[in-house]
Amino acid sequence: MKVKEVNSYLRERGLTLGSVESFTGGLFAQQITSVSGASKFYKGGYITYATEEKVNLLLIPQSEVNKYGVVSKEIAYHMANNARQLLKVDVCVSFTGNAGPDAMEGKPVGEVHIGIATKESAQVYSLLLKGNRNEIQEQAVEFALEKLLKM
Repeated sequence: MKVKEVNSYLRERGLTLGSVESFTGGLFAQQITSVSGASKFYKGGYITYATEEKVNLLLIPQSEVNKYGVVSKEIAYHMANNARQLLKVDVCVSFTGNAGPDAMEGKPVGEVHIGIATKESAQVYSLLLKGNRNEIQEQAVEFALEKLLKM
């Protein structure tokens, strides 16, 4: 189970983790906290499902949202980087995307952007996933867990 590996990986390195989720609706945080010992490294997160909460809570400029749309690598970057600073964690993972059932902002179902920010840098992974809403959410979380293990 990848989440147990991530738990061990972060604890062994003394790293703290936070998250900010949109289309995954808290699934990543639920997975992380489902394993005993998560309180040693996971500090918390945000679920910013509505666009205005990305602006209000995460301090993402409205001009960036207007320019790129919320389903974009740029917003995934801001989400991860801003939440990392707000939560005062070493690593923060962000999820923004379209899990369906309809196109959003002209972007297809399955387009997702996952950000991972550290104090040194931030990386955004853009994917086009297949499946129903739940499958897209689960694939995105699994992808993020794999990337955390390769940091």
